[in-house]
Amino acid sequence: MGRIWSEENRFRQWLEVELAASEALAEIGEVPAEAAAALRAHADFDVPRIHDVEREVRHDVIAFTTAVAEKMAEAGAGEHSRWLHYGLTSNDVVDTAQALLIQQASEPIAAGLEDLRQALHERAHEFQHTVIVGRTHGVHAEPTTFGLVLANFYAETKRNIDRFLEAREQIRVGKISGAVGTFAHISPAAEEKICERLGLKAAPISTQVIQRDRHAHYVSTLALIAATCEKIALEVRHLQRTEVREAQEYFSKSQKGSSAMPHKKNPITSEQICGLARVVRSNAQAAFENIALWHERDISHSSVERVILPDSTILVEYLLAKTTDLVRRLIVYPERMQRNLEVGGGLIYSGQLLLELASRGVLREIAYRWVQRNALEAWEQDGNFRSLVENDPDISGILEPADYEKAFSLDHQLRHVDAIFARVFND
Repeated sequence: MGRIWSEENRFRQWLEVELAASEALAEIGEVPAEAAAALRAHADFDVPRIHDVEREVRHDVIAFTTAVAEKMAEAGAGEHSRWLHYGLTSNDVVDTAQALLIQQASEPIAAGLEDLRQALHERAHEFQHTVIVGRTHGVHAEPTTFGLVLANFYAETKRNIDRFLEAREQIRVGKISGAVGTFAHISPAAEEKICERLGLKAAPISTQVIQRDRHAHYVSTLALIAATCEKIALEVRHLQRTEVREAQEYFSKSQKGSSAMPHKKNPITSEQICGLARVVRSNAQAAFENIALWHERDISHSSVERVILPDSTILVEYLLAKTTDLVRRLIVYPERMQRNLEVGGGLIYSGQLLLELASRGVLREIAYRWVQRNALEAWEQDGNFRSLVENDPDISGILEPADYEKAFSLDHQLRHVDAIFARVFND
């Protein structure tokens, strides 16, 4: 990814746009065919020379075309350099080449998304029926399975793949429409030929620039991907807490968790993922700020994109790799999950108990009061909830032993796990 966003590759894509333009214009007779051939054979540049010229002229594209013209002269083809950049404005080259760079940067991100999808698929099925307590507001709620937790991440990753493919396609456009988008010097048909040579679509309409809602869509999609990585990492951070200890990051024998406390096993990878996701989200905000430009263009977006596009794509590729490794090597403790599930002696079954009473004719408000008073006692006195409700005269006067078995049944609570998996993993 770093190579993609290097100066060498950026200028290389500029040159490819220039050459595609010359060749397309030669096809329609606006540039001599021998000139287009000479440019393809001899056009080149040296990055240091571009910088030398830019220090003098203070214009990067002019510095680039000057450096290329010098290379043409060195090759004995200097007379053909007058057809370089023929009919183009600077941003025809810059924006179209940037679309090529984004397409290149999208390849490893797409591969990373697929790797994460596969990792989540494997581990979700591994723990499909591994019971864990579900938590809402950080408090025990009802039973679920760790496989369902991972399946949720899987489904979100699939949505991210769909979103990313759409955003990638929306930004696969070039523009060769001139200084204000009116095709004053090159026709729309020529633009389409040039873009087709580059594997791009021609933007249906542009000003001097491709409209930045496309870029904001792309970067905001990267932010969503980063947010999913953070969501997974945040779950691991909670599960690794000492009081929970249901799962943890892989920790090698030679690894150290703290300079002062030898016992420490800290979720440092998960914390790193959560931190870097914030950077990508902040870049999305900057991308939105780039949408509104003065009239047919100003330059306020350019400096921003030189930061947020390389940084966001590099970070998201990294985050996907770290998150995939986190998932693949996650250490899971089913016994601890079972132990935590039993805290409170069955409090997590209060909802089903409420339904059993209601189905037996007890008004919901009354049934809720009966169940809650026992739940609060079990909570505050560290008692056994099931034992309390079985000995509550109001409740025991209504329910039969079979009703309690149903109310406190894990099988009943989780009877639809396979159906959920069938819906999620339907690909």
